[in-house]
Amino acid sequence: MINKVYRDARPPIGMNVQNHWEQIYGTKEPEAVSWYQPHLEISLELIERAAPDFSASIIDVGGGESTLVDDLLADGYKNVTVLDVS
Repeated sequence: MINKVYRDARPPIGMNVQNHWEQIYGTKEPEAVSWYQPHLEISLELIERAAPDFSASIIDVGGGESTLVDDLLADGYKNVTVLDVS
């Protein structure tokens, strides 16, 4: 069975992926999407375990409107990048 969050995140058949995500983020508030979480506690904990050095290079692939980068910067990480198709 396909998880509802995953199903909602898939572009319609034949739609360009970039156009899909630009439409999603252009028409919905960040909190209105099914996968939004105000803080990604589990991800933050795993990153802190794997990269305790605040100068570690970290990339958030598919970051969208995520607060992960904001939280990492607030925690003191300095080399953080977001890569997103939109």
